Amino acid sequence: MYKYALLAALAITGLAACSQQEEAQQPTEQVQAVSKPTDPNDSKAWNAYLGQIVQKNMQGMTADRPFPYLVPAGDTDDANALRQRQLEQVQDTVARGVLPGNMLVFAGPDSAKTGDFVTAAFKDAKPGSFKDVIVLVIGDAGDKDRVTAALQPTGATVRYVNM
Repeated sequence: MYKYALLAALAITGLAACSQQEEAQQPTEQVQAVSKPTDPNDSKAWNAYLGQIVQKNMQGMTADRPFPYLVPAGDTDDANALRQRQLEQVQDTVARGVLPGNMLVFAGPDSAKTGDFVTAAFKDAKPGSFKDVIVLVIGDAGDKDRVTAALQPTGATVRYVNM
């Protein structure tokens, strides 16, 4: 559910970017950056915040759209179940592989949970299986080294952006 909300936010942002390019000849108002939300349960605010970061980091992607995963925060049974279902889906994707030129995005309100998610999702990835695939992770600086270490053997182009 969060994945689709983030995907919708990215699509809207992408459409807005396209229409802004078409209207470049007309004076436009400066788009203000969305600040980091304080409520970890406000998925709309998180999608807007993370969507702008994704838009700034899409260089080199040749696919028509990125594949975002918003890792939910919280330790409730519902949040844990949602993370587990999402993890199983990503593990299946990692096992099958991803075509070069695609971009996978991982982010969430809780950077530690996002880092745990990414390391668990890619622990069984075959070496070199993500060559020419961009993996963007948005999190805190403290999680960068372990996430990068988990992704490095895959051969992915790893981009880590600090929130």
